[in-house]
Amino acid sequence: MPAARVTVTLPPELVAEIDRRERNRSRFVLDAVRREVLRRRREELRRSLAHPHLETSELADAGLEEWGTSPNAAEDADLLDPGASRSIRWVEGRGWVEKRR
Repeated sequence: MPAARVTVTLPPELVAEIDRRERNRSRFVLDAVRREVLRRRREELRRSLAHPHLETSELADAGLEEWGTSPNAAEDADLLDPGASRSIRWVEGRGWVEKRR
């Protein structure tokens, strides 16, 4: 993936601290930003799970079993294809990817 150039202004003492620990400032900043983005995603997920949207709670309470017996289930049957399932796994930095067999 091509990189995007970003200008960031930091206090000189922080830049000196980075330079003492890492020769490649860009890599240091990239790693720090990735960790922070991941931390914030996790925090957002925790908040969402702790306080789900009303519509989500209602849907979860209704459950898949009720949906399967609903009048629209026959019309929606093509939405689920059991033969189309794939094994997937989470890869840090890439997201969900298909498992190798």
